[in-house]
Amino acid sequence: MGKVILTGDRPTGKLHLGHYVGSLRRRVELQNSGLFDKIFIMIADAQALTDNADNPEKIRQNLIEVALDYLSVGIDPAKSTIFVQTAVPELTELAFYYMNLVSVSRVQRNPTVKTEIKMRGFEGESIPMGFFSYPVSQASDITAFKATTVPVGDDQAPMIELTREIVNRFNHIYGEVLVEPEIMLPDNAACHRLPGTDGKAKMSKSLGNCIYLSDTPKEVKKKINSMYTDPLHLTIDSPGHLEGNCPFIYLDAFSRPDHFAKYLPEYASLDELKEHYTRGGIGDGTVKKLLYNVIEEELSPIRERRKMWEKDIPGVYEILRKGSEAARETAAQTLEEVRAAMKINYFTDKALIEEQAKAFGK
Repeated sequence: MGKVILTGDRPTGKLHLGHYVGSLRRRVELQNSGLFDKIFIMIADAQALTDNADNPEKIRQNLIEVALDYLSVGIDPAKSTIFVQTAVPELTELAFYYMNLVSVSRVQRNPTVKTEIKMRGFEGESIPMGFFSYPVSQASDITAFKATTVPVGDDQAPMIELTREIVNRFNHIYGEVLVEPEIMLPDNAACHRLPGTDGKAKMSKSLGNCIYLSDTPKEVKKKINSMYTDPLHLTIDSPGHLEGNCPFIYLDAFSRPDHFAKYLPEYASLDELKEHYTRGGIGDGTVKKLLYNVIEEELSPIRERRKMWEKDIPGVYEILRKGSEAARETAAQTLEEVRAAMKINYFTDKALIEEQAKAFGK
């Protein structure tokens, strides 16, 4: 068994810089590294429906947006299998079997589930069963492709831990069939969780504090100029504080030494800029102008590729169709092995049929 990656996103809106630094940019690097035998990238529409069941049109419309964002950042369908979750029904069947291996209290203790429930305003009995059990669905997605590596943010670590528990329990009861995955966290601390432009802990579509990968230069500039900085940095000469200061957090995630030579040559590095800012003598406008140039350098080629793919929407759907067919073939093989291990492969188990034919034929 080779090295396999499984990752993906819910199609609830266009993807933003938080997605980009947290996972998308890394996916492209991993895809082009040659270190992995297979890479599966899932548009998790079934998972998105768990808290959008009354608005399926939202998922339907955003599926193509996510696909366009994938292709625009450089995910190559010749190297990575992009597929749609609901087009692989084997995932649902696996999840149903795994639910028997996990207690309700275990899911309730999952800190990510707790956070997500609170964020969506679910209370007590109002939590949809599909949403409550989505960690088990994630385990199904990961194990169906025998993923060895799952690149996620640290907020998803409890999900991977639950998947590992399910794998171990299944293999203990039924035999060694499933592969235990390893988590791959971002290597840049600033990429673990990029804050929103308003300084809130998380960039979120619902909070309206996102810079989208498809935003125009004008929209990007407006959002950067309105970014939360240091409220105590009232004049240029005032000492500035870096903690919670969005432009500097974004520069940590995106800037390189060559950016300073191009856009702010009076500083050799981000450390020099930070030092000057903290002692006073530089305004937030200068920092934001640098950040705008850095972000635009990153987004400009992404924007151009998106425009190209937008001209061939039928071609994008064909990529998704072919990817889903390939993904289903892999998941079906795993499901066949799972059913055999659980001894519910009644019609293909010739030994069972022969044994019972002899027993009842006496």
